[in-house]
Amino acid sequence: MSTDIRRIVATDCGSTTTKAILIEKSDVTGEYRLVARGEAPTTVERPFEDVTLGVLNSITELEEITETTVPVGFTKGRRKLQKDGRVWRQLKRGVRDATGVKDEFDSADLYVSTSSAGGGLQMMVAGVVKTMSAESAERAALGAGAILMDTLSVDDGRKDYQKVERLRQLRPDIILMSGGTDGGTKSHLIDLAEVVRRADPKPRFGDMKLPIIYAGNKDAREDVRKVLGEAIELQVVDNLRPTLDRENLGPAREEIHEMFLEHVMQQAPGYSKLLEWTSEEVMATPNAVGKLLKEYAENEKINVLGVDIGGATTDVFSVFLADSTERIYNRTVSANLGMSYSICNVLKEATVENIARWLPFEIDPAEVRNRLRNKMIRPTTIPQTYEDLLIEHAVSREALRLAFLHHKSLARNLVGNAQQRDVGQIFNQDQSGGSLVNMMALDMVIGSGGVLSHAPQRAQSALMMMDAYQPEGVTMLTVDSIFMMPHLGVLSEHLYEAAKEVFERDCIVKCGHCIAPVGTAKDGEPCVTISGDGVNLTVPFGQIKIIPCGVGEFKTLEIAPAKTFDMGAGKGKPVTAKVEGGTVGIIVDTRGRPFTVDLNSPGRVEKQRSYLAAFGLPIPKA
Repeated sequence: MSTDIRRIVATDCGSTTTKAILIEKSDVTGEYRLVARGEAPTTVERPFEDVTLGVLNSITELEEITETTVPVGFTKGRRKLQKDGRVWRQLKRGVRDATGVKDEFDSADLYVSTSSAGGGLQMMVAGVVKTMSAESAERAALGAGAILMDTLSVDDGRKDYQKVERLRQLRPDIILMSGGTDGGTKSHLIDLAEVVRRADPKPRFGDMKLPIIYAGNKDAREDVRKVLGEAIELQVVDNLRPTLDRENLGPAREEIHEMFLEHVMQQAPGYSKLLEWTSEEVMATPNAVGKLLKEYAENEKINVLGVDIGGATTDVFSVFLADSTERIYNRTVSANLGMSYSICNVLKEATVENIARWLPFEIDPAEVRNRLRNKMIRPTTIPQTYEDLLIEHAVSREALRLAFLHHKSLARNLVGNAQQRDVGQIFNQDQSGGSLVNMMALDMVIGSGGVLSHAPQRAQSALMMMDAYQPEGVTMLTVDSIFMMPHLGVLSEHLYEAAKEVFERDCIVKCGHCIAPVGTAKDGEPCVTISGDGVNLTVPFGQIKIIPCGVGEFKTLEIAPAKTFDMGAGKGKPVTAKVEGGTVGIIVDTRGRPFTVDLNSPGRVEKQRSYLAAFGLPIPKA
């Protein structure tokens, strides 16, 4: 099928904006490239209540752009991507229908779409033990692109009537139930099912039965089915935790995706039409981003950390090699950390002192607090002065840092044991094993979202990611330039090569490799010496240096850390690495790992100003 596909249209129906992209195969190079991008307001709410209107509006913009502007190597001319009030595509589930096609600009070969309009997929999970089965259920739901509304468990400290009230109040789209190893406990699962039956929660859309996915002890399936009764649509999949030390998230995630299409998408205004138009099934936006990162990490054999920081939420994605064979994908949503609607939640969780410590000028913390409150009540405003921009970037560092801590707490190895407490309790697990997120093994960071993608200079994005994530060793820093990872994610499932080519050439912008030795010392003490390919540089502790190196340029460098510092081979042991430059260059960060900043530490402002100067960024007036 791939040899037939020359033109692809992809849309992402977001909560506020519908974004469309046009991808074509070049006659000159034979590569797939981005030709045009359009967007329009999403029309899922009143007065339109039809998501396809926004889709057609965004595609109209694609048609208009191609009439006047296309990249080198592509024929200029208006593409005809609509016909009879719908997206005109030739392929549907691999079957070609070229009816009415007269010239090369008529129709697209493939049309795919993602969606988070209407609030996305909202789920609750229920498990027997909060730190075991319930946590596995959270990972399954988050990995499938869901917004997690709440987690119920036998040991969460709430009475049954409180759980019933909570279920009625939240009205989730889907509930995922888990618990008990195969052949283990049954009574607690039956109790959970009884709570759900008594709550009788109604889904957000339509008057259909509430879908519940059961992914617990296989011996309790029939008992749970009897308790839930006919009023609830139950789907049974394999146990999430068949044994204490093994997690099986795939079947539950696939079922969540199917139920999302069948029960949520079909009920939302206009989605039934959209599902008829697309060549393949519509995918939840976060799920699509995760699919892309997972496919890319597995095919390129690298470890990847991605982030999408929005106005209300921050999503963190990671793909890390857990053992010698398998890369584990995890996603978390920090639903209260964002840059506009949720900016005061960042203020509350991080504290104003932690935000102000990143600023390269002295300011009254009360002034910072007031500016952020103004941003919350006017969430669509953008910074008007350089000082405002620096404050917003300081907030983003804290939002990214807190979301990353949340992610690391869930992305963990499964190590634990079961202990009998007493007759009325079940298992209690020691904290799960160490985090899967190994910063020394991390190969690439991808930053996405307005504050990172639309920063005035790429160096600002690189510095924000360095401060928030503190990469170790040698790590490539990249930015998603125009946020098309969802489009490429749904495409990657059907045509990976096209998604990869556009991802590498048109989607991500490489800032450059970051070299960061692990360890601490006093400012000015020896830290690292870098040599090779015309580079001979010694950087003392506490500084940032940039080695000029452009996009697509490589240098093979020997990196020799001082005796108390580690570059991945052990303290004081040199490593040789092939590093790539970018829009910033090769970045040498000797500020130490862990890197800490305190609002009241001596010389803080001067240090922050020196970091800006190292990147060639403007320095604000003192």
